[in-house]
Amino acid sequence: MLLKIVIGVVILVGIGLAFLLGLRWFDARADALERARLIALQEPGPKRFDPAMVADLPEPARRFFGFAITPGTALRSVAEIEMGGEISLGSRDAPDYQAMRASQVLASPHGFVWQVTLAGPAAISGTDAGGWTRFRVLGLLPVARISGDEDHRRSAYGRYVAESVFWTPAAVLPGPGITWQGLGPDTARVTVRHGALAQAVDLKIAPDGRPIAVWFSRWSNENPDRVYRLQPFGGTLSEYREVQGFRLPFRVEAGNHFGTDEYFAFYKADVREIRFPEAGAVR
Repeated sequence: MLLKIVIGVVILVGIGLAFLLGLRWFDARADALERARLIALQEPGPKRFDPAMVADLPEPARRFFGFAITPGTALRSVAEIEMGGEISLGSRDAPDYQAMRASQVLASPHGFVWQVTLAGPAAISGTDAGGWTRFRVLGLLPVARISGDEDHRRSAYGRYVAESVFWTPAAVLPGPGITWQGLGPDTARVTVRHGALAQAVDLKIAPDGRPIAVWFSRWSNENPDRVYRLQPFGGTLSEYREVQGFRLPFRVEAGNHFGTDEYFAFYKADVREIRFPEAGAVR
């Protein structure tokens, strides 16, 4: 009898392990396919930046583009970003920051894939994308799994549109679905519309044109009620470097409730590399 119980337990454990391994394979394949789809959106033979492209924009927006894109730069709008830094698993009072390493494909307004591993004792890893969030412990045990959720999709859209403003500025040049407004001598707002989604993002712009802060109203349930609603999200930008004709921040700190007493920078990214792959280059 005992032998039968042991055999039964072993079989159940084996089935469970096979299921978890299969789920991990499925997720990894979905991540890879989405990365490839987004990278394939890089246009072949892109236009080159000419300040005349932004001549009709409000002065703060012109100043931003004058800083962010060197004249003659190939206007590639899909980027691969490698980053380190840290993420908080706690609160403002007890942040419990964990070292992270992450790889991201950013292709606004079409989507993004952010794959991250935290180096803490729990060994959390997973992916945020336009259509899903999937995280697991020890590489196998799911702890968060969301997909096909419109609230999630709307929240993710806000994130990757905001990131595109400072990491892929060619993606927010004026054109179909993209409008700019001036909100004062040092602030500009861009609104990006794609299908049924729309997101406005505000930038604080220094006298030399560098953006030093970004914020927007994000559709989020990161609040005590755990209810989706619009609430402030944003952060600060610094440590600019030139990458293929673009001037981009290599240090980003961000969090919920930006600009209020509740703000807490739970996300601190130190970029290691940004690449704008050629059209057809799939990794």
